[in-house]
Amino acid sequence: MFTIIGIMFTGVAIGYLFKNISFLKKTEKTISCTIVLLLFILGISIGSNKQIIDNLGTFGWQAAIIAVSATCGSILASWMVLKLFFKKGGKQ
Repeated sequence: MFTIIGIMFTGVAIGYLFKNISFLKKTEKTISCTIVLLLFILGISIGSNKQIIDNLGTFGWQAAIIAVSATCGSILASWMVLKLFFKKGGKQ
């Protein structure tokens, strides 16, 4: 996991260093298409896994509870940041 995070931060650093190269500015649409393709392939692999499909009822409820909890936590955290760090009138 640390390797993946390290690779990601290395990519961010390299992207920042070479941000003025016109070729890199044109990759946004390609990256979006690649992410959609990866999600589609992930869906195919989940759909073809008999164990996951057989236990979808159990996994589905657990996943829904985790997703709702994460969404509520994110909303609460962003509301707290808004109230603590941003005042009316655009001043901090």
